[in-house]
Amino acid sequence: MSSPSGGEDSKDDEKDEESNHLLPLSSSSQSLSLQSEDYSDEVAFEAREKIVIVDVEGPDSIDAVDYVPPFSWRKLWLFTGPGFLMSIAFLDPGNLEGDLQAGAIAGYSLLWLLLWATVMGLLIQMLSARVGVATGRHLAELCRDEYSNWARYILWFMAEVALIGADIQEVIGSAIAIQILSNGFLPLWAGVLITASDCFMFLFLENYGVRKLEGVFAVLIATMALSFAWMCGDAQPSGKELLKGILIPRLGSKTIRQAVGVVGCVIMPHNVFLHSALVQSRKIDPQKKARVQEALTYYSIESSVALFVSFMINLFVTTVFAKGFYGTPRASSIGLVNAGQYLEEKYGGGLFPILYIWGIGLLAAGQSSTITGTYAGQFIMGGFLNLRLKKWTRALITRSFAIIPTIIVAIIFNTSEASLDILNEWLNVLQSMQIPFALIPLLTLVAKEQVMGVFKIGPVLERLAWTIAVLVILINGYLLIDFFISEVKGLLFGFLIGSGTIAYVSFIIYLVSRCGTSPSNGLSLELSERITCNGN
Repeated sequence: MSSPSGGEDSKDDEKDEESNHLLPLSSSSQSLSLQSEDYSDEVAFEAREKIVIVDVEGPDSIDAVDYVPPFSWRKLWLFTGPGFLMSIAFLDPGNLEGDLQAGAIAGYSLLWLLLWATVMGLLIQMLSARVGVATGRHLAELCRDEYSNWARYILWFMAEVALIGADIQEVIGSAIAIQILSNGFLPLWAGVLITASDCFMFLFLENYGVRKLEGVFAVLIATMALSFAWMCGDAQPSGKELLKGILIPRLGSKTIRQAVGVVGCVIMPHNVFLHSALVQSRKIDPQKKARVQEALTYYSIESSVALFVSFMINLFVTTVFAKGFYGTPRASSIGLVNAGQYLEEKYGGGLFPILYIWGIGLLAAGQSSTITGTYAGQFIMGGFLNLRLKKWTRALITRSFAIIPTIIVAIIFNTSEASLDILNEWLNVLQSMQIPFALIPLLTLVAKEQVMGVFKIGPVLERLAWTIAVLVILINGYLLIDFFISEVKGLLFGFLIGSGTIAYVSFIIYLVSRCGTSPSNGLSLELSERITCNGN
């Protein structure tokens, strides 16, 4: 029940509303109910979709706000899922191409960098999960209230561009796999259409519950692991060289480009937005600090296991191509399109031809990453634009953004391996350019007490996170400069690139300047009201 002053507070809150997406505070339980219903159209997962975390403790301990339950394997199993969906971005066809090129050109020498890049990616993804659990909202929603309208529209556009770039690579990867498995019968554009339809079929499983969909992803990850482990067993890489590659840092002048690619593939902009939404698939009471801390602990364990699995899969791919092609004339020409053919020529057919093993693993990577890309697109569009559309409608819109340009690309580049490699370079550059627009908002919000409360990160972790972010941004900046120096020709094109660079750097400076400012009143108010609604 509210006090008589509650009516005055409600009027004041109505005057302060800027976006009209909050309902005014009211003393009646009916208004709270309506408000909660209004939020249900905006959240990543509706209340009926969330998985309830079953407690084994007594009712007294369950109701205690500060009671931290002991570790439970059963609970870990219930929290398992979001981290593995997140890890698929570390295994998409673009990453696999980076792995095979690193192995073919640099041999085993960059395995240590692959390991530490995965650790850096784990820290960023854990911060993303922290934001989602502690606030009950995902990153795109928080950015909508943190930044002014013009800035959030730019952030949304950049996130969509990054997503489309990643999706084109993922869909093309699936189409190449389908072409391999059909013995070349199906052209690239047909594989694109099949991939698009398969994606909607898998999304249909979401109607049967989050766990069913997570189960499908588990099968796809297991398929990748088995396929690439089988390939690794056939290739029989040197164990001694493998250990040296992991434990001894080495970096030569001829492998800098591959090293940049290994680190650059770790942070996928859309994946930072995605993970903060996926963790909300579990029902967690934000009013109980101990429950939030418990969820963060389990999600940290789950994410660590998931990224260890992804590291091993990437390791398998890198070592196979290091053993087979390092130091050979073909090393510099190998890519995703011709990798299967080169593998077959190098290792032969056998009982189960390695070409088809590669095709199965590549298909699993492409299919799983396109589905998570569609997932991410829904959250990004709904969060930034505050759209209240049904999930299938948002999925159709976001899927169309990627499928239409991908079909055009598939038709144009169907017969040209060199052209596809050039396209892939441009797509990598496109995604690299978007990294600051996911990392800077994340690190800004996760360090703000007004947003995170007691779960804001401490100064040591904040400095470490910013160090990693700056390192990743600088490494990708090197990739951009190297690329544009070699590709930009002509005065007009150079002028356009220079003008775009000035605008690009200016916006990054604006985002960094927001790090020390307080969040908008609308953000703090909405967070507090959201907790009130959840509590009731």
